[in-house]
Amino acid sequence: MGYLLTILDFAFTVYQYMIIAYILMSWVPQMRETGIGQLLERLVEPYLAPFRRFIPTLGFIDISPIVALIALRFAYYGLFSILTKIA
Repeated sequence: MGYLLTILDFAFTVYQYMIIAYILMSWVPQMRETGIGQLLERLVEPYLAPFRRFIPTLGFIDISPIVALIALRFAYYGLFSILTKIA
């Protein structure tokens, strides 16, 4: 069970960094046109899309990725608390 927790911890951490990199890439529009930018868009945008539908932008600032990161962190803590009680 320890290996599963380690793998899940790594996966959640990598996905969080992917979201942060995707957000930072939005500041430089040419970055999204690169291969890495397109890969991140395919992996991250399906997760961010539901948050963007329900959370309005504040002027030019899109706060939905922040809420998405917080929701991902809650899912992380919830899943780990369930898995550690099983183990």
